[in-house]
Amino acid sequence: MSAGKVAIITGAASGIGRALAVYYAGHGVRSVIGTFPGDPHDPQETLRLVHAAGGAGVIHEVDVRSTPSVDAFAERAVQEYGRLDYAVANAGVLRNSPLGQMTDERWHDMLDVDLTGVLRTLRAGSARMTDGGAMVAVSSIAGGVYGWEEHAHYAAAKAGVLGLIRSVAAELGPRGIRANAVIPGLIETPQSLDPVNSLGPDGLQRAGREIPWGRVGRPQEVASVIGFLTSDDSVYVTGQSLIVDGGLTIKMRA
Repeated sequence: MSAGKVAIITGAASGIGRALAVYYAGHGVRSVIGTFPGDPHDPQETLRLVHAAGGAGVIHEVDVRSTPSVDAFAERAVQEYGRLDYAVANAGVLRNSPLGQMTDERWHDMLDVDLTGVLRTLRAGSARMTDGGAMVAVSSIAGGVYGWEEHAHYAAAKAGVLGLIRSVAAELGPRGIRANAVIPGLIETPQSLDPVNSLGPDGLQRAGREIPWGRVGRPQEVASVIGFLTSDDSVYVTGQSLIVDGGLTIKMRA
């Protein structure tokens, strides 16, 4: 990874996004730290960790449901640092909803963030990106590999991300811009620790015992894979979806 590059990261106030900003800081990549105004997590802590790692970054509020907001977010990279090299679509929401209670509003709200929000981020990033740049979208094993009861809208969005990435990779390949996805397994983030909409602490601990690696993943373990996919070490990799799950999806169930 070349020092001096610039990245935009949505959902960087916590979890995988925060870990990625810190990872980039350690590799000389400057970040525009995207944070949603309603997010209870403090983006200033992300910035503090970036500085502690010897890096540089700026915080920018962005709502991935809004095209003007996402465009301004990507433009901030150009205004602040004069260039944009990497775009990472990481922002997402997770809501529990049984099919019988799946209103049109719930469905559309989920896809507006977790799928169309990814499109907006990739579109805005590619419009300002130097040729030879790279983009990564964060999917999930829910939808990317498995189904998940009471989460059909979430799984549909995360499955859609994979088709979006393949098509974007094919379209932008002539410009030398690569696009890939990561499919995280069970990762200990604020989202997965939510006991109402996800597994919660107890559920994660139980699930971790069934993973070949013996535990759930850590945000930095996904961040380093995203770092690889945006680095020159993966220069001939595009349109791919890489599972990061400690072996969860390859273990045969009894």
